[in-house]
Parts: sequence; structure tokens; C-alpha cells
Amino acid sequence: MYLYQNEFLPKEQVRISPEDRGYYFGDGVYEVFRVYNGRIFEAEGHYRRLEKSARDTRIALPYPIPQLNERLVELIRLNELDEGIVYMQMTRGEAPRSHPFPQAEPVLMAYCSPLARPLQTMEKGIRAITMDDIRWLRCDLKTLNLLPNVMAKQHAIDQGADDVILHRSGVVTECSASNFMIVKDGVVRTHPANHLILHGITRDVVIRLAGQLSIALQEEPFTLEDLHTADEAFLTSTTQEVMPVISVNGEPVSSGQPGPVTRKLQQAFQQLIS
Repeated sequence: MYLYQNEFLPKEQVRISPEDRGYYFGDGVYEVFRVYNGRIFEAEGHYRRLEKSARDTRIALPYPIPQLNERLVELIRLNELDEGIVYMQMTRGEAPRSHPFPQAEPVLMAYCSPLARPLQTMEKGIRAITMDDIRWLRCDLKTLNLLPNVMAKQHAIDQGADDVILHRSGVVTECSASNFMIVKDGVVRTHPANHLILHGITRDVVIRLAGQLSIALQEEPFTLEDLHTADEAFLTSTTQEVMPVISVNGEPVSSGQPGPVTRKLQQAFQQLIS
């Protein structure tokens, strides 16, 4: 069952116009909500980010956040989703193809997908490569314009890796669809939440957990050289949670095994969602 505008419909009855600006221009915003035990995880953080993305792209929410939340909760119930994701996107609407903003009604669509936690991968870690970050300069907006991210992810796969670590002139930003952190001498470091990275919900959770565990954490830029001398590395995202990175460009990160700080954060995250 899908949510389309304000109706619940079977997938085959959902019809998106070929004049939808999401199709022409990627003119829209989206959110991916994680569902554990039938409930949306960190809902307030997701809704705050959605409101910011909509406000900064000047797309009007079709109804207030409390009503949207009610609709998504009902969507989860109708789909009997216990563990998975809710994908929701909103475009500027349907209009003849022209660059200026039209007078159009925004189009909202959402659906559920079962998705198991990546427990085995989190246990062993993933491999990454580095790549120039040549995306636009508003990475803090969660828009539908994801072709650069898609191409970066495919580049990693083509190179036999699992993901890319992006950098701008040697300053590490984030990964293709996740935030990135390193650990050096027990201190976690991650790029500040400015316009160069997405303000990740799981990133915020990890920062909060680090504080609770008395793990020092610095939100400041770090370089590729810092990455290559790191004791640990991991990425954070809604679908990958706290994922160890055990090698970069074919070279092991320290011992080539998930480190103790990463494990502590994984355990704290597990306790939180339980």
C-alpha cells in the first residue's frame, strides 16, 4: 500500500504525471525513515530535516507535520511493517516543463519496504576508496538530485569496494549516502554539519551516544592524511547504522578490524533501538 497525496492506494493505482517536476528536474525533497519494532526511529529529527529541505527549496508541505506523521504511522500499520524503511518524497508538482517555479500543487508519495539490519556486515566491516567530492554546495538539502551520489557509489563497486569516501581538496566530507567518522587516540572526528554534508539523523544519534559514553568527539574538518593514520573509521546512516570501515584504497585502517570505539557505539545504538 502506498500513500499518494492524502490517499492510501495499491502500488498499481499510483500514477505520476510525466510533467511532474521531480521527473524533469529532480525538483523535490525526500526522507528515509527507519522503522524498528513497528515504530519510526528518531521521527522528530527526520521531520525537522524535511521542514528545512522544503523551506530552503521553497516547496510547500501539503499538510502539517503532525498530520504527515499520522499518515506515515497509518501507512506502516496498513503494510504490517515491523522492521524496514518508509521512503517519502515530495516534488514541487505537475506543470509544463519550464525552469521558473510554477503555480502547482506539491505531490507527496510514500511507501514501506521491509529491510533487515545489516548485522553480518556491521560485524566484519566494509572496504572503501577515496574520491573527489565534485557535487554541488548544498549537500545539506535532502533533494532528489542524487545522480552524483549514484555515480560515486557505482565507481566504488566498479573498483571492488563497498563505498566511497568523498573529499574536497583533501578535506574529507562524507560517503555516497552516509556520514563518515574517524577515531584517533580515542577521539572521534567528523566533518561539521554545514552545507558540505547531509545533516544525518544517525550521525546526530552517534554524537549523542558518544556524549553519554564519555567518548570525546570533535566536529571539525579532517584530511585524507588524518584518515590514513586513523585508528578506526566508520560511517553512519539510516540503513547502515554504525558501519565499520576496515580498509581504504586497499590499505587496512590500523589493524584492519573494527575498533573498540566503533564497537562501543554499535552496542549503545543496539541498546537504544531495543
